[in-house]
Amino acid sequence: MLVSGMPGPQHQQSRSMFIQTSSTPNPASLMFLPGEKVMESGSKSFDSARDGMSSPLAKRLFVIDGVTGVFFGSDFVTVTKSEEYVWSVLKPEVFAAIMEHFTSGDPLFTDPAAQASDTAISEDDSEVVAMIKELLETRIRPAVMEDGGDIVFHGFDEETGQVVLKMQGACSGCPSSSVTLKSGIENMLMHYIPEVKEVIEAPADEAELAGLAEFNKLEQHLSA
Repeated sequence: MLVSGMPGPQHQQSRSMFIQTSSTPNPASLMFLPGEKVMESGSKSFDSARDGMSSPLAKRLFVIDGVTGVFFGSDFVTVTKSEEYVWSVLKPEVFAAIMEHFTSGDPLFTDPAAQASDTAISEDDSEVVAMIKELLETRIRPAVMEDGGDIVFHGFDEETGQVVLKMQGACSGCPSSSVTLKSGIENMLMHYIPEVKEVIEAPADEAELAGLAEFNKLEQHLSA
């Protein structure tokens, strides 16, 4: 159910906005719908302020105390908060940050290379991988994005039949994400593609973990 947001400031040089919010299966994540196109294609997930340096909008959101994750979908922004903060306090600040971005004329990304790749089929894909990607793109991703998240294809092991996926946005860390992977996505892929035997979630890679650790050290040093 959509909940009304708040109108933007009535300045002569900036247009007003009416942002709506929508709940997600993850109580720590909330979808914000600005009534504007956010991503032209694909999606983009930011797990820390360090990740968000390539996006003016993500930077604005990570400045807000309590924001731990930002996710861009086609026409929405999902914001994830830490447990000690409540949405009644955070929502006005998130509204303001989103309105500031869309009225500023800033690009979504300052580095084009930072934009995420989607599940597009490439010439190098095997027939099985192409079928997996097609199912993800046409049947699975639309449903996942309705809940404020996305799912990214990470690989397929032809010997074991194992598909590796990564949940993003509201679906990342959601209490029901593992159930969604196993009972929903795995069942669908196995039903349509006999070569698929299992679906697992990709762990955070070493570079991602190392970068986050270094950023946390820097934050602790600066706040000391």
